[in-house]
Amino acid sequence: MSNEKNPLNPRSLTNRSSTNLLSMSLFSKKPTEEPQNIDEILVRFKELKDECLSLKEEVKKLREENIKMVDKIGIVRFNPFDGLGSNQSFSLAILDGNDNGAVITSLFSREGNRVYGKPVKQGASEFKLADEEIKAIELAKNNGR
Repeated sequence: MSNEKNPLNPRSLTNRSSTNLLSMSLFSKKPTEEPQNIDEILVRFKELKDECLSLKEEVKKLREENIKMVDKIGIVRFNPFDGLGSNQSFSLAILDGNDNGAVITSLFSREGNRVYGKPVKQGASEFKLADEEIKAIELAKNNGR
């Protein structure tokens, strides 16, 4: 197949009319007519400006919504009881962009497993926190560092 007839060959782009390439709208793949005068060019620029402003508002809204999603996680494994296996207990902090969320602690012992959850607001809790829970929250706030 020759270059002129193969639309997938990049060399064939040079053989395409510039009208078809220039008439592609910035935000769509539909061919449009080329502007015929300065007034039509200004109308196109206004349309593009309006689309850009709309996209800017959408991005702003997404950023505001994103701040409320789980964004930070910190986990600390530990052994709360002497003589009992390895670090099978843990504290897990799950926070959003405002450092709100929860810290969940699981204490493993021979008798069983206990799980506790405490709310976290702005990186702190109204409940007394164990050292491991504080460390898990700090890890989450610092993105695991």
